[in-house]
Amino acid sequence: MRDSDKIAVGIIGASGYGGVQLVRLLLDHPKVEIVYLGGDSSAGKPYSELYPHLGHCFNLTIEPIDLDKVASRCQVVFLGLPNGLACEIAPTLIEKGCKVLDLSADYRFSNLETYSAWYKKERSDRATAAMAVYGLPELYRDEIREAQLIGCPGCYPTASLLALAPLLKQGLIVPETAIIDAKSGTSGGGRQAKTNLLLAEAYNSLGAYGVTKHRHTPEIEQICSELAGHELRVQFTPHLIPMVRGILSTVYATMRDPGLVREDLITIYTASYRSSPFIKVLPTGVYPQTKWACGTNLCYIGIEVDPRTDRVIVLSAIDNLIKGQSGQAVQCLNLMMGWQETLGLPQLSFYP
Repeated sequence: MRDSDKIAVGIIGASGYGGVQLVRLLLDHPKVEIVYLGGDSSAGKPYSELYPHLGHCFNLTIEPIDLDKVASRCQVVFLGLPNGLACEIAPTLIEKGCKVLDLSADYRFSNLETYSAWYKKERSDRATAAMAVYGLPELYRDEIREAQLIGCPGCYPTASLLALAPLLKQGLIVPETAIIDAKSGTSGGGRQAKTNLLLAEAYNSLGAYGVTKHRHTPEIEQICSELAGHELRVQFTPHLIPMVRGILSTVYATMRDPGLVREDLITIYTASYRSSPFIKVLPTGVYPQTKWACGTNLCYIGIEVDPRTDRVIVLSAIDNLIKGQSGQAVQCLNLMMGWQETLGLPQLSFYP
């Protein structure tokens, strides 16, 4: 029997790393109950066959995707599908009254031509896409509260935008000078077998990928343009680093007022994020490490000013699978349901 005090939640596409993080977080959440897992290739399998470590506490069988069944059983549905599939499913779920949180890129873009150009998928769901709210609570908290459909941000955009937002909103930098140098653990590449993610390939090595053409670039530029008040381009270079999880994003930009010092910017960031419980602005001379955020929904931000070059350097560290994906989705769910924003979300890492 389902607990009537909890809302019924379904997950379509729970077989990947983002999906298992979501299952773990929702199992610890006091106001939700997972009543449905849906998938294609894994349909018919007990979830413990995919993730045996959960068998003692959670073992729903993954069912074929049937949207009528999903809508009849679930108030909220998380979509953890590859890019290009959520847009085929979400319109029906929305029409049937479900709240939908999409973890893919399908509902992150206000301009579907931009999406189609970068993701090579034509769209026929424009009315549904127009309803979507970009799921970065620190920037769109009020809109998320009223939304029925959330496009949850990518992990690189989350780390980078949280570092850049106060600078752009306050007009503190020359926007076109912004450069983002970001490094991610291998879990960001998903659970599928890929040569570049093999231990023998990734270990003891560090390299860039997607240089000038990573799909998160237009997503970052879209939000930066909104914050700056005009269209702009951002230089973004991602790197793969030989660790399992975490992102460190280092942002460089030229300051409009070279008279501002580090302490001024720390004050500005602290004020900007004063209502954001998951943002931790670090004190003078302290720079974030990915290990601090591992397993949490936190974003640690460190700030430095170089008076020699008149540049500001902002560093942000997150767990790419939690604040960069599933934890952020749960944070959005809390806002949509009118619950405390931090409910069910971890704020302490296991250290070391």
